[in-house]
Amino acid sequence: MTRANRYSPEVRERAVRMLHEQEPSYASRWAALTSVAGKIGCTPEALRRRVQRAEIDDGRRPGRTSAELEEFKALQRGNRELKRANEVLKSASAFFAQAELDSATAAALPYYCPSLDIRCRLPHRHTTNRRHGNVIRAAVLHGIIRTRR
Repeated sequence: MTRANRYSPEVRERAVRMLHEQEPSYASRWAALTSVAGKIGCTPEALRRRVQRAEIDDGRRPGRTSAELEEFKALQRGNRELKRANEVLKSASAFFAQAELDSATAAALPYYCPSLDIRCRLPHRHTTNRRHGNVIRAAVLHGIIRTRR
């Protein structure tokens, strides 16, 4: 979040103008910055940064203009939103792919045996045939038959 600006744009423009007008009468730029900053009520460093930004925007100094920086920030925000949306779509795709696999398994193994909690290809009675139930348990253990879960 950006913090609220203490000075209005008019005051900032006036400060930059004052610095450019009074700079020739001082020995150094820093002396002019200190003098103008004292009159306006800001720090010399804040005024120096504001003057640099104004010079870049006017084309007197190389660098990215404020408009370019704002456009770049907007593109970054849009990129972040697209990445978030892509992550949501990926997770939804994985969810639905798993659901489709589960339904394909249910179609390939249509018979459900509640006593063993498994799905099988053929209908059988696991509870009455003990030997067959052990074979089914072994098949589940080795991954030949998928459990319902």
